[in-house]
Amino acid sequence: MSLAVLKSRALAGMHAPEVTVEVHLANGLPSFTIVGLPETEVKESKDRVRAALQNACFEFPARRITVNLAPADLPKESGRFDLPIALGILAASGQMPADDLDKYEFAGELSLSGELRPIRGALAMTYAMHRAAGNSGKQRAFILPRANAEEAALVRDATIFPADTLLQVCAHFAAMSQETRLSRYRPAANPMRPAYPDFADVKGQAQAKRALEVAATGGHSVLMVGPPGTGKSMLAARFPGILPPMTDEEALESAAVQSLTSGYSASRWKSRPYRAPHHTASGVALVGGGSPPRPGEISLAHRGVLFLDELPEFDRKVLEVLREPLESGHITISRAARQADFPARFQLVAAMNPCPCGYLGHSANRCRCTPDVVARYQDKISGPLLDRIDMQIQVGALPHEDMLKQADGEPTAAIADRVERAFDRQLSRQGKANHALSGAEIDEHCKPDPAAEQLLRTAMARLNWSARAYHRVLKVARTIADLADASTIAQPHVAEAIQYRRALREH
Repeated sequence: MSLAVLKSRALAGMHAPEVTVEVHLANGLPSFTIVGLPETEVKESKDRVRAALQNACFEFPARRITVNLAPADLPKESGRFDLPIALGILAASGQMPADDLDKYEFAGELSLSGELRPIRGALAMTYAMHRAAGNSGKQRAFILPRANAEEAALVRDATIFPADTLLQVCAHFAAMSQETRLSRYRPAANPMRPAYPDFADVKGQAQAKRALEVAATGGHSVLMVGPPGTGKSMLAARFPGILPPMTDEEALESAAVQSLTSGYSASRWKSRPYRAPHHTASGVALVGGGSPPRPGEISLAHRGVLFLDELPEFDRKVLEVLREPLESGHITISRAARQADFPARFQLVAAMNPCPCGYLGHSANRCRCTPDVVARYQDKISGPLLDRIDMQIQVGALPHEDMLKQADGEPTAAIADRVERAFDRQLSRQGKANHALSGAEIDEHCKPDPAAEQLLRTAMARLNWSARAYHRVLKVARTIADLADASTIAQPHVAEAIQYRRALREH
């Protein structure tokens, strides 16, 4: 047989399209050609494959070798195709049986000695393979490096065969004895529960904790404004611990995104991502980019928390790129050669000082900033972006007596329990979190009583809210009502929601 056909996967954004690896051996002057839009890493696989075969004591055919990676118009990158190319050469030259190759998909980078090295995006590839099998009804197993087996096995019902070397894979197909066959990877039955920092460590700040509880229940974005040292960063770091538990589908989506940049560990399974980029981060670092396109911080925070500390210190152009993802929940990266889509359903938590020195409104009267300086500082955050942040809260300085007390706040578990119960009410009523309600759904599920409606109208007229701000306040009020187990939005719920909109400037 001079032709062998194997299956693998490429990466195109969050998608992992199927790639057919065709290896043909023909007579003529010895050569090794790879076609099908390979990038530099794939072209270099010729040397890795040749050395790996020879060091594994196989014969490298002195023939005209042509490797086609189909479809031809899909760019191929990284060393993930080393393993299927090497197996294709062995099968086409008759050094390895080729009968069962169509029952498997392959991915793995080869070292010169024939060892398999981990690859990027193994979970995304396995997830795509499993979904394709569900649509076509043809289930394949996946052979890949052992270092990637743990993350790939997070896809339920996927059949994973990890291997350490090229020789192990070849022995599996030779099937000389049962001992030489690869063993299916069996993941741990009960992954560890996520561990988060505890809210009990935070002294005081009852109002800020209450606001974060509301934000976690409804999925609302938050801006915390206060002097330095008041606990804004501590509160943000503990915020993921009170979010509703992740479903299997959400955990799989989040893990698949993270596997595109680095290996994903099963120890982080169902743990909400927490990303806190430095304020010197560029727009590309935040939303993603490069060639090939890679996910940015907003995608790596998918189904988790994106914390932006010192918000006004970020470049204004960098902050503006958040406007569309905050509304749509995804980001499309367009380049001349290709386009990639990444999910970006993150919960924004931001923190800032009220003025350049940080002490505006402090009880010690330490601020010496003029009103113009304060206005210029706060104007670094544009109105359209601020309009998209649901809740803007003050985090005041602690009195001295509170700072000297031992931390004895409410633990994360107690807050998380209330959040989960209120979140379940939202799911049973509308099937989604309150922040995701559309205009028609707001009219249906967020009807205030007459007194609450009158208060809303008064606040909207006095504070010059936009229609977006009005709807966001109404959704926050709906969340507050859910925490109170109230079916109707009452005046106290609206009053509390209004107070969460007035920390920085009125919109």
